[in-house]
Amino acid sequence: MLLRSVAAVLLPFALASAVHAAEPKPVHGIAMHGDVKYGPEFTHFDYVNPDAPKGGTVRLGTIGSFDSLNPFIVKGQSAAGLGQIYDTLMTSSADEPFTEYGVLAESIRVPDDRSWVEFTLRPEAKFHDGEPVKVEDVIWSFNTLLEKGTPFYRFYYGSVAEVSQTGERSVRFDFKPGENRELPLILGQLVVLPKHYWADKEFDKTTLDAPLGSGPYKIASVDPGRSISYERVDDYWGEDIAVNKGMNNFDRIVYEYYRDTTVALEAFKAGAFDYRAENSSKAWASEYDVPAVRNGLLIKDEIHHHRTAGMQGFAYNTRRDIFKDKRVREALAYAFDFEWSNDNLFYGQYHRTRSYFDNSELAATGLPEGDELALLEPYRDQLPEEVFTEEYNPPSSTGPGGLRGNLREAGKLLTDAGWVVKDRKRVNAETGEPLTFEVLLVSPLFERIVLPFAQNLERLGIEITVRTVDSAQYIRRLDTYDFDMVVGNFGQSSSPGNEQREFWGTAAKDQEGGRNLMGIADPVIDALIEKVIAAPDRKALVAATNALDRVLQWGFWMIPQWHATYDRIAYWDMFGRPDIVPDSGNVFSAWWVDPAKYETLQKKRKNSGG
Repeated sequence: MLLRSVAAVLLPFALASAVHAAEPKPVHGIAMHGDVKYGPEFTHFDYVNPDAPKGGTVRLGTIGSFDSLNPFIVKGQSAAGLGQIYDTLMTSSADEPFTEYGVLAESIRVPDDRSWVEFTLRPEAKFHDGEPVKVEDVIWSFNTLLEKGTPFYRFYYGSVAEVSQTGERSVRFDFKPGENRELPLILGQLVVLPKHYWADKEFDKTTLDAPLGSGPYKIASVDPGRSISYERVDDYWGEDIAVNKGMNNFDRIVYEYYRDTTVALEAFKAGAFDYRAENSSKAWASEYDVPAVRNGLLIKDEIHHHRTAGMQGFAYNTRRDIFKDKRVREALAYAFDFEWSNDNLFYGQYHRTRSYFDNSELAATGLPEGDELALLEPYRDQLPEEVFTEEYNPPSSTGPGGLRGNLREAGKLLTDAGWVVKDRKRVNAETGEPLTFEVLLVSPLFERIVLPFAQNLERLGIEITVRTVDSAQYIRRLDTYDFDMVVGNFGQSSSPGNEQREFWGTAAKDQEGGRNLMGIADPVIDALIEKVIAAPDRKALVAATNALDRVLQWGFWMIPQWHATYDRIAYWDMFGRPDIVPDSGNVFSAWWVDPAKYETLQKKRKNSGG
C-alpha cells in the first residue's frame, strides 16, 4: 500500500515533467521537410543586396481594369499590387523548397507531430496608423477570411479546429485529426488585418477606400480602373528584420492599366513604364527590334530558374455533358499540334508540358514503382490500367503518321464514345446533337494558338467557336464555371500541399470562385491529395505527388500546352539587381533603382528625343 501511495503521489509530477520536457521550443523558422537553411542569427537572404539603395519610382504595366481594393473576397476585381500593403506571420525564402521565417511572428512553436502551431508576435509590429499588431487581429483575420473570404481560404485553412490566444503576444492554432504537416507553414502565410479598422466596415463588400495595412507600402493614389500608386512607408516597423533586408527598395510603385497586351507592349517600348515580364514568345522573338534595344537602353534578358513549371493547358469543364466521357477528352488532345505551334508560332522557345509538376522531381515519369506503386495499388480497380502499364505522354505529331495519324486515333476514340460522322459533321449517334463547344479567352494573343487547333478539330467534324471577352466578364464566368473550355494555369511550388484540394478536390467542384475549373470529382484523387498533405518527409512527398500526378495525367482533364525554363524580362536600363538568382527565379522585389544608371538613361532619352 505504501509503495502504491508513493507512486500515486509521484506520478503526476513525473507526467508533468514528461509533458514539460516534450514542449517544443520557439524557433525562428520552419522547413516543410528537413532543416532550415538560414540560422537564427541570419541577417539577410543570400539572393539580395543588403546594402541596396532605397529610392526612385518604378512604373509597371498591367492588363484590364479594377473596381476594388479588397483582394480577399469574390466580389469585384481587385487592383494589382495590394499584397504589398500587408504583412504575414511568416514569409518563404526563394532558395529553399518550402521554408518560412518570421515577419510579424518573432518565433514559432510546433510539436513533432505538427498537430498545432503557436506564433509569438513581435512587440514592435504595428499597423500604418501606429496601432500595434495584436493577437486579436490574428484571430479576427483568420475567422473573417474563413467566413467571408474567397473559397480558397476555406480549403487552405479547412483543417484548423480552433484558434486561441495563449499569451499576451501568442496565438495558437489546433488542427483537426489527421496528418497535415504543411499546415503550420500555411498558417504562417496568414495575412493579418487590423480588426479595429474593419470594425465599422463591411468586409465582404468591394471598396475603393484605401485599406489600412502593416506592410512596407501603403496606397498613395487611386484612379479607378486606370492606375494605382504605392509609396514606401517611411517608418515601416519591419524594414530592418532579416527577411526584409535588401527588399522593398523602390520609394514608389505605380501600376498603369492597359486595354490589352498589344497596347501595353507598345507603351512599354515608348518608355511609358519600366519593367515587363514577357509572356509572348512571338513578341519576344519579333517585337523588340527597336532602336532602344539596339542602343542598350532597353534590356532583354532571360533568367533561368529551377522551379516547378506546373500545368498550363486547355481545360475541359466536365460539368458540360460533352466532356464527361474521358474518351472524348483524350480524343480532342490529338488535334492539338504542339510541334507545329512551337515551330511556327513560338519560335522554338518552349518545351511540351506532360506533367502537372513539370521541370521537377515531382513529375511522374516512367512506370510507378517503389513507394509510389505502393500508394497506387489499393486503388488499382478504380484506375485505368494505363496508370500501371504506360508512361503518359501527350500526343506528338513527330510520331508515326504525324498529325494525320493522330486525327485517325482521335476519330476512333470519338466513334467509340458514340460520336459519329454524318454529312461531315461529328454528331451524337443517338440524338444527332452536333459536337461543338466554345473556347473562352481573355487575351487576343491566344487566338492565333486556338485557331489552328480549331482547324484540326474541323477535320474531325467538330466545330468550335473562339470568344475573347474583357477581364471582368472572364473572371465572372470562371467564378461561376460558365464556360466550355478555357486556358487553365495551375502554378505549383516545390512543396505541394493543401492547395491541391482546391485545384482538384471534390469539395471544391461547386464552390463559386474556386480553382477546380475542370469539375474534378474523383475519390482516388481526393485520397492521394491527402497523402501529399500528410507526407512526413521529402521522400514520401515526392512519391505521393508522383502518384497524384500520374492519376491526373491519365484522367485527361486538360490538353497540356507548354512551359519555359527561364523568365523572359525586359527593362529600361535604370536598375541594379543582386548577383545571385535563387532556384525559384527572378525576384524583382530585390531590385533597386540605380541613381547613376537612371540619370544616364534620362540624358540618353532626352538626346534621342525618346
